[in-house]
Amino acid sequence: MSDTVSLPEGYEISTDAGRIDVDRVHTWLSTDAYWAMGRPREKQERAIAGSLNFGVYDTVSGDQVAYARVITDRATFAWLCDVYVDRSVRGKNLGTALVGAVRDHLEPYGLRRVLLATHDAHGVYEKLGFRALARPDQWMALAF
Repeated sequence: MSDTVSLPEGYEISTDAGRIDVDRVHTWLSTDAYWAMGRPREKQERAIAGSLNFGVYDTVSGDQVAYARVITDRATFAWLCDVYVDRSVRGKNLGTALVGAVRDHLEPYGLRRVLLATHDAHGVYEKLGFRALARPDQWMALAF
């Protein structure tokens, strides 16, 4: 595994789903994330309820500033998705630290693989050990 990435001072990560600012996460994803544009609030709530959630919070204000979620069986597989850092705090290494925390949280499960899809953040994920699929010809998807 790659080295652990520290959060900048003044921020903390939590997996407490009760701390997720659902309004904020929904706004971020449905209005500013190319993969979730227009996602209905009810669908976002179901996604949160069925996932392992990670939030990054400002330790002074308590405001949520980043989000990621993982769909996993906690045994063999995980899908990392909906990784988002608020535009006002980008450039502070919060995204890298968040994904590093997700990776470190999942490691004890002994998963065979953690997958994700990205259009524009390959560099962030590569720093943390993610690589392009070695055999993409073996993978298929069912899209509705």
